[in-house]
Amino acid sequence: MIKLTKKSKKVLVDAGAVAPEPVKSAPIQPVAPAAAQPVAAKPESRQPARVALQLLEPAAKQVFVAGSFNGWKPDSTPLVPLGNGRWKGDLKLGPGRHEYLFVVDGHWLPDPNAKESVQNPFGGRNSVITVSE
Repeated sequence: MIKLTKKSKKVLVDAGAVAPEPVKSAPIQPVAPAAAQPVAAKPESRQPARVALQLLEPAAKQVFVAGSFNGWKPDSTPLVPLGNGRWKGDLKLGPGRHEYLFVVDGHWLPDPNAKESVQNPFGGRNSVITVSE
């Protein structure tokens, strides 16, 4: 007989009266390696690129840039005068190909510094700037 005490309570257990239950072992199942799950790539935060446009027009009173990036609105994106007939505009453009023209005192003009241009439906040429991803 085994005598156990716990906080002044006495419990008597007859070791012969309690038969241990046999341990049942579960059959071993082979574990297949986990299949590789495709991980969705986090979308990169595509920050707009800063693009500086410059134009030399000494007689200009107002210069704007209009293009595919602003809905071709001729007065929504002004350039600032730097002095000596130089004008500068800073744009934030997303990746891709953008067509544009300068609007100088109401006259639409291509960018003489553009490396690329395309024919437009009005018989003139649009300047093109490409922003890489």
